[in-house]
Amino acid sequence: MNAEQQYIDLFSQTEAMICQHSTEVMNTPRATAFADFERLGFPTRKQEKYKYTDVSKFFEPDYGLNLNRLDIPVNPYEVFKCDVPNMSTSLYFVVNDAFYNKALPASHLPEGVIFGSLKEMAAKHPELVKKYYGKLADTSKDGVTAFNTAFAQDGVLLYIPKNVALERPIQLVNILRGDVNFLVNRRVLIVLEDGAQARMLVCDHAMDAVNFLATQVIEVFVGENAVFDLYELEETHTSTVRISNMYVKQEANSNVLLNSMTLHNGTSRNTTEVLLAGEGAEINLCGMAIADKNQHVDNNTSIDHAVPNCTSNELFKYVLDDQSVGAFAGLVLVRPDAQHTNSQQTNRNLCATREARMYTQPQLEIYADDVKCSHGATVGQLDENALFYMRQRGIPAREARLLLMFAFVNEVIDTIRLDALKDRLHLLVEKRFRGELNKCQGCAICK
Repeated sequence: MNAEQQYIDLFSQTEAMICQHSTEVMNTPRATAFADFERLGFPTRKQEKYKYTDVSKFFEPDYGLNLNRLDIPVNPYEVFKCDVPNMSTSLYFVVNDAFYNKALPASHLPEGVIFGSLKEMAAKHPELVKKYYGKLADTSKDGVTAFNTAFAQDGVLLYIPKNVALERPIQLVNILRGDVNFLVNRRVLIVLEDGAQARMLVCDHAMDAVNFLATQVIEVFVGENAVFDLYELEETHTSTVRISNMYVKQEANSNVLLNSMTLHNGTSRNTTEVLLAGEGAEINLCGMAIADKNQHVDNNTSIDHAVPNCTSNELFKYVLDDQSVGAFAGLVLVRPDAQHTNSQQTNRNLCATREARMYTQPQLEIYADDVKCSHGATVGQLDENALFYMRQRGIPAREARLLLMFAFVNEVIDTIRLDALKDRLHLLVEKRFRGELNKCQGCAICK
């Protein structure tokens, strides 16, 4: 039985159960998504977009799924003492693919702000969720998005009303928990109305030493003059596979910062698609990956300049050690009417061993004539002259290597617009290079 067939059979047998434990808004596109999945199947290397990661093979094993929504025996507020020093956050949890609502932080969000279980909020605010859910995540174009939409039963909703600013960042911790090999399907829906402002930190962790496969679809709508920062930090273990598709739409004069950081993982495939739909919109898309052993990190991005006078800045850096593999493919599309576009794309990669592999594919498609666009990519090893210079001044060889690698990724960390989080990431990256973050031990961000 191929990977697709086992899930086609499973959905056919359990569709009623899946719908029963979800909500009407999420159930409405389910049948169409399933039909798209039957047609598309899981992505393979034969598809240009997935040529560096064979996603289909990860779905071949037999995983457990919690379609009947049984309680998971864990209280994350007791197990994970997540707190970034000097940064007060509103802390929430998702256990596998269900929002944890048995205990919530005491802090209250501003009036009109909605944050919580996507399933529950869709029942309370059906028209709001219906207006946005599934509108960016096109199931007809991507097999993983179709699969996720067919099977997802819960997730997270963040809604910020017009001109409301969240002073305190939201911290969302995704916990993978299971006694057997487990598959989870998460959804995240983020909506900022005109003039709204918010910052969000999402951390991925794994509690148990079993094989986890997580699919995730994130839809982000950012209104006119709105400002949104989203930081993603992955620190799981080598038996975890994460496949995440993020879709972002920005309106006029909006400003968005997306920063995805992989500190420890097994296999990660991240897709980010940004549509600049209003004049004056600005996107800062950043990423960092530190990998060793046989870890695999693949980031695929696209930025669509659909209108004039928009700005995009893209920066991704990888440090690869041992037999690890990294991949980056970034497309910047400038449409015919998108005059006065300003775009810069940079991918820098450091291979610490001859066995490490990096694949990079920067792309520009420009159909307008009055633009300022650039892109570049480099793959190299540590600077031997710099190493020699540091050793001549009494710095041991290992310490010199660590300092050079740390300096290399600092540029990505420095894009963070939260000083407390920036300081904490500097410390975590140093620990990672020193081999002190070999596995997830609670939320390492607070250690």
